[in-house]
Formats: sequence, structure tokens, C-alpha cells
Amino acid sequence: MREVLVIGGGVAGLSSAIVLAEAGYDVQVAARELGAQTTSAVAAAFWYPYRAYPEDQVTRLAAASLRRFATLAADARSGVLWRDALEVFPGPVTTPAWSSVAEGFAPADPATLPAGYGGGYRFRTAVIETPIYLPWLRARADALGVRVVQRALASLDEALGERPLVINCAGLGARELAADPSVHAVRGQVVRVDNPGISQVWVDEHSGPAITYIVPRSADVVLGGTSDAHQEDRTPDPEHTRQILARCAALEPRLAGARVRSVAVGLRPARPSVRLAVEPRGAGLVVHNYGHGGAGVTLSWGCAEAVHALLQTRAASS
Repeated sequence: MREVLVIGGGVAGLSSAIVLAEAGYDVQVAARELGAQTTSAVAAAFWYPYRAYPEDQVTRLAAASLRRFATLAADARSGVLWRDALEVFPGPVTTPAWSSVAEGFAPADPATLPAGYGGGYRFRTAVIETPIYLPWLRARADALGVRVVQRALASLDEALGERPLVINCAGLGARELAADPSVHAVRGQVVRVDNPGISQVWVDEHSGPAITYIVPRSADVVLGGTSDAHQEDRTPDPEHTRQILARCAALEPRLAGARVRSVAVGLRPARPSVRLAVEPRGAGLVVHNYGHGGAGVTLSWGCAEAVHALLQTRAASS
């Protein structure tokens, strides 16, 4: 049986571990952070390609993930929900690259938009309730025999000393682990509030200095956000909280006065482009899977399937 060590315990690492275990690999996961400690746990976590490049590759990967989420949405235990989504713009809009793979994508009638908006589009999206979904991923990995251990690795060579195939899903940690200075943090703050009966996802990326989004889950709503490149302070900023609440209530008035449950900050692991690549190192092999920017959940299953395909191609050519 082919032995693999996956580095990283967020959605990228666990999804890759699951896909490889389903394909018959003997998989172990080593992660510095697990569960609620990961960036994945902070994410608003809905299917939406954001700050990930190049667009054509990201579109293909996002499409593969959406297919998997569509299957998972049929399982109430997974924490995956289907939601209608509306993205709004201050003026006329151009069609995004990912529109060709989105479900139900269509231009929005300007007459139906809030005052001050001149364009938009509607689509169906998967909302991933991370407090449910991350334990579900872990349980799925456990059921497949994946061994998950919380520990830090000092280098890729240390990992290769344990297993001949290593999958690098270290996120922001890839900056040091893979000696990749192009990896940088994009700080994102979110506010979680009670759900006053909202079921539609809202996105406004172009009307102000920060992206605004409203992501309704079954019992709460995740509001955002901020997008501060090269900022790594995880301390919530009260002024950012105030601004997020105000922007979101302007889009959806039912949120005005909603009880705040929590505020959190996550660091998106950005890079000029997603890195999906094979790197031979001595007698071993590293497959890199990081640099997902603000689309870690959106790309998770697509990247996991791409990792498997890279290993298959490598095996066929050796």
C-alpha cells in the first residue's frame, strides 16, 4: 500500500487525505493545528472563488468542489447547505469567470436590487457550517483509516524521512516549510450573530474599501468582512466589528440590532497563484497544495482531486 503523509489539518489537508484514502492510499495527517484552531474554522465558508488565481484554473477546481458539495448537501450530518446568493455592484457588471460552473447563475434585475446598486447576479451556492463540517471531515477521515496526529514538522525533508509521498497543505505555514516567500496572509475579520430568519447569501465586493458578505447558516449568520494583505494580527478590531455590522445591516435591514455571538479573525493563505505542483526531493516526492487565498473551502475538493491526479500521472510515467 502506498504510504502518504499529508501536512495540514484544515479543509485542504483533510479533503486531500480523504480523497487519497478513498483511492487506496495509506494516509497519515500531521498538523500543527486541528479543528477549531485552524483558519478553516474561522471562515465564512461558502462556495465563492475569492482572491485565488489564475482564474481559469480556479474555475475548474471550484467546479469539482461544487460537485462534491452537491452530494454532501444531501447528507444532513455534513453541515453543507444550499442557499440562494446575490452579489451586488454599484454599477453594471461583467460576468465572472466562474459563472460557467455556478449553479443557477443569472443576471439580477436592477429593479430588484437595494437602492444605490446598479447591477448584480444571482446563483446558488453551498454554505458550509464549519462547526459541523470540520468534525464531519475528521470523522470521514477516521472511518477511512486516516491517522491524524497534532504535531509540527520542521521541514519537508523531515516529513519525507517518515513517508516517501508528502502532500503539503500547510497553508500559511508553507511560507517557511516550502521556503516560499510569495505566501502571505490576508487578514479577515468576521462577526457571528443570531439569525433573524435570513436564508439568502449576500456579497458586495466593490462598493467600499472592504468586502461585505452575509452568510446565513442554520442557527446563526456570519458577517464580514475585512481583507487586509500582509496583516497577521489575530486580535479582533472593535472598529472593524462596528463597520461590518453597519455595512451588513445596510444590505439586509433585519440584521440591525442582531445579537453578536462572537468575533474572530482568520489569516487567509494567499499567493499570486494556487500552487498545485509535484516536487521530487531525493527518493521522495512532495505534492504542493496551497496558496488558496480566500477560496480554501471553495477549492478544497477540486484541489484534493488534482493532488490524486498528479500522483497518478507521476506513477504512470515512472
